[in-house]
Amino acid sequence: MKDKNLPNNYESLSLEDLTNEANRIIDYLESQKDLQNSIEKYQDLLKLNSIIEKKFQKSVKNINEKSKENILKIISKNNEKKIR
Repeated sequence: MKDKNLPNNYESLSLEDLTNEANRIIDYLESQKDLQNSIEKYQDLLKLNSIIEKKFQKSVKNINEKSKENILKIISKNNEKKIR
């Protein structure tokens, strides 16, 4: 899915809010008897899933970077203690 096809209001939501919205769409789709009329909602769900994946990947990347920084700080402090 291309980013330009994604709804703008989804981009500003948190992962938790996006997950809640996905669950709401799933509940709606499960309650429908005629799924032919639900194609648009299913497509919205696919787009929403794409946004969730991208936000999750970005969060994982940020966590990894912060962890790496913290490890380097700890190593640096330990090396300073050894020198003294």
